[in-house]
Amino acid sequence: MNKIVIGASEDEKVNFYTAMYHAFINPTIYMDEDYNYKGLDQNVHVANGFTNYTTFSLWDTYRALHPLFNIIQPKRNGDMIQSMLAHYDQSTLHMLPVWSNSANENWCMSGYHSVAVIADALIKGNAPFNVNKALDACIATATHKSYDGIGAYMDKGYIPVDKNGTGASTTLEYAYDDWAIAQMAKKLNRMDVYNDFIKRSANYKNVFDPTVGFMRGRLSDGSFKKEFDPLSTSGQGFIEGNSWNYTLFVPRDPGSLIQLMGGKKKFTHYLDTLFTMHLPDKFFEETEDITRDGIIGGYVHGNEPSHHVVYLYNWTDEPWKTQQTVRMILKNQYHTGPAGLGGNDDTGQMSAWYIFSEMGFYPEAPGSDVYQIGSPGVKAAALHLENGNTFSIEAINQSDKNVYVKKIELNGKPLNRLSITHDEIMNGGKLIFYMSPKHGK
Repeated sequence: MNKIVIGASEDEKVNFYTAMYHAFINPTIYMDEDYNYKGLDQNVHVANGFTNYTTFSLWDTYRALHPLFNIIQPKRNGDMIQSMLAHYDQSTLHMLPVWSNSANENWCMSGYHSVAVIADALIKGNAPFNVNKALDACIATATHKSYDGIGAYMDKGYIPVDKNGTGASTTLEYAYDDWAIAQMAKKLNRMDVYNDFIKRSANYKNVFDPTVGFMRGRLSDGSFKKEFDPLSTSGQGFIEGNSWNYTLFVPRDPGSLIQLMGGKKKFTHYLDTLFTMHLPDKFFEETEDITRDGIIGGYVHGNEPSHHVVYLYNWTDEPWKTQQTVRMILKNQYHTGPAGLGGNDDTGQMSAWYIFSEMGFYPEAPGSDVYQIGSPGVKAAALHLENGNTFSIEAINQSDKNVYVKKIELNGKPLNRLSITHDEIMNGGKLIFYMSPKHGK
């Protein structure tokens, strides 16, 4: 627990260290003391040079849990990726894990987010594995045409919802994974792969309907599905979420999304409306794991697709709304006691969001080395890193009222941007937030 030592109130300490406990439970070690384990092919294998892991709930955990490990448990995260690559070697389909557990592939949820986990580690310099082999595994997974609409996605640039009930959201998930693969390819100077996948990553635009201003299910003939309700989670082409939330799922390129949605003013209004609207019960009663407790306005924090959303204000002319809103979410969605979480922890993702946001920054787009700045909920934190360095955070004048960041200093110099890089954290040093009850520009 002392990998991160915080200064905060007792309740916040209970929340924070409970979150750390949750974050460290999964993935889980899956082998005997002699490094033997049963593989996906049901044969006995030996984990040579790594610890074998299982319980990969990747649709959830690629967003913040694995990025958290890249900071405070990089060796463990490297072993997890080697476990994913072993899974790939043992797979008769030659695919990376989607949601694997105990030598079984559950094929649960959409996307193939092993690739985002691998890309995040590679981009951040935590790659104790064969990087070109890893990229090849990512490509093979992303081009497996018989799996969950990939063939249609490659042919049409989207997955028709008359052929696949979650085609709209899966298109958005695949486009993200395409971007992640492109980042790996660029890093490894495999520019032919980069060009192919960066082009594919723009496929999210194919499910955006400019006539309504939302992501929307599209049919095989190219038309948009006529029956459309952006608040509904049922029959709209989205998995565990609605169009209001999924329309914002372009976390690696908010600038292009803002342009697509009509500019910063309209985009800010969209975010404001999401956080303040009233969502009637009927619009989430079909969605498992989600109750009123996990919802703020129409923003669903109790499920993962929206976990980056509050940080999108940083790309508008009113970034102070990220600071205001992230502090509100921290207070609203995380409490002590048995009902402390506004949703399923999803093997640590809900808790990883809390840990990052309490410290004042968040990995908006895993596969990038950039973290978006928010508003720290702690008064101080010290991250004791595996490389021997310490990265310290101090929030001067921090209180429940002083939620706005007046200025930031990194190692004694002004940080005149709303982001911090992975290397700046891993090199050690000190990040100081000067907090205020009034927001600036």
